[in-house]
Amino acid sequence: MTRPFADRPSRPRRSCLAVPGSNPRFLEKAQGLAADQVFLDLEDACAPLAKPEARHTVVKFLNEGDWGNKTRVVRVNDWTTEWTYRDVVTVVEGAGPNLDCVMLPKVQDAQQIVALDLLLTQIEKTMGFEVGRIGIEAQIENARGLVNVDAIAGASPRLETIVFGPADFMASINMRTLVVGEQPPGYPADAYHYILMRILMAARTHDLQAIDGPYLQIRNVDGFREVAGRAAALGYDGKWVLHPGQVEAANEVFSPSQEDYDHAELILDAYAYYTSEAGGRKGSAMLGDEMIDEASRKMALVVSGKGRAAGMTRTGSFTPPEA
Repeated sequence: MTRPFADRPSRPRRSCLAVPGSNPRFLEKAQGLAADQVFLDLEDACAPLAKPEARHTVVKFLNEGDWGNKTRVVRVNDWTTEWTYRDVVTVVEGAGPNLDCVMLPKVQDAQQIVALDLLLTQIEKTMGFEVGRIGIEAQIENARGLVNVDAIAGASPRLETIVFGPADFMASINMRTLVVGEQPPGYPADAYHYILMRILMAARTHDLQAIDGPYLQIRNVDGFREVAGRAAALGYDGKWVLHPGQVEAANEVFSPSQEDYDHAELILDAYAYYTSEAGGRKGSAMLGDEMIDEASRKMALVVSGKGRAAGMTRTGSFTPPEA
């Protein structure tokens, strides 16, 4: 029986580093970068003639590399190609114990996730691996995938994230721009707002993480921060990074500020005290000039959770008032 939604691990994914699976030099370098997640790419980053050998290169680096606490993901090719099943079989049979998730690109309907789940289960049973341990990340890259994103998000207990793939998506809807991640000329608002919110709602409905796609102007770190900041403001958990220079920016943007983290922890401590017997069993109370209640606690949990996942340390503590 596969692992239920509630038992899936909650992994930090502020920065999700794309690494070509066919490039040993990049695979070696990626191990020393401070990205929360790395995904070894067998899809767009590998030329068709390089894909078969890249599978074995990925297996070697998963098994022999020092990835520290990074989440280890492999992006396979999508189900419309001839490479998918062999990608999954080779990588999972060869490096299953050292693999956290499989990323499936260009997901268009829930059955594509079901098919990947079934294939993973067959491999795990055959190889004697824990059934259901390997997660799935679903990448939404066209209009059909977005229309079906609710069903996709609920298709498998293995799902951990829904990922926005902007380049293919922009092409699929005939968006008039060649700059991935930037706003199309002539449109005065945020052309990606609906797409990002649609993915976010589907992800949160099923307690999944939502990850924004890449920003291709890799040397424009200020531009990256601006685009990442919009996704972070909506509630996204992280963003793809394509270059070492983007890693630090992503980790910073998708972490709370020290002030916000401290305040969130303070709210949690204060609310726990005031709702206790010692604190008077109050449903709401004043924390300085701020009223806090159950809704405040829920909001603080989000910020504190992100801070703790980022390894932040609080700089203050709550002191109950004197009687």
